[in-house]
Amino acid sequence: MLRVGLTGGIGSGKSAVSARLAALGAVVLDGDTAARAVVEPGTPGLARIVDAFGPGMLTPDGTLDRPKLAAIVFSDDAAREKLNAITHPLIQAYLHAAEVAAVAAGGPDTIVVHDIPLLAEGQRAEVFNIVVVVDVPAEVQVERLTSQRGMTEEQARARMAAQATREQRLAIADLVIDNAGTLADLDRRVAEVWSDLRARVLR
Repeated sequence: MLRVGLTGGIGSGKSAVSARLAALGAVVLDGDTAARAVVEPGTPGLARIVDAFGPGMLTPDGTLDRPKLAAIVFSDDAAREKLNAITHPLIQAYLHAAEVAAVAAGGPDTIVVHDIPLLAEGQRAEVFNIVVVVDVPAEVQVERLTSQRGMTEEQARARMAAQATREQRLAIADLVIDNAGTLADLDRRVAEVWSDLRARVLR
């Protein structure tokens, strides 16, 4: 098995890369999916968030009010650290169980890609055989967040500021996918990276 950590800043196109790797044969485990699963109604994760941030974090139907929580944690470092201390261990446990199941089904040559937005922030790069970083300049991130996700420039830059810097992500990279070009450029670079990963797992 080859364990790959895939990360990139918000608006970098990391999800587009993970989708392409999945189409090529990787087992992709999505950190965002895990993050949602561990705070579903009835989970210990949601109960701990309510304990830490108050019952106002729940919607009327008992689910997590994500926009309200995001408004708090993206403007307050201490609040974000408190949230991360709750969710990160739960997310890691969820992804570990999913990885074990994937390797049991796929065998020793399985390439498992952990799609983790905050890999650099969590300082867990060393648990992966390879770290792949999807990279774009900051201004490209801002343009995509404002044009594709409807954020204001201030909101976009606040989200970016709450993440690791571009330099911090590149510092943990074994392989870099530049996603500032065309979709054809991205297809070509992802194919190159996939060939590299296949060569490594078959050694």
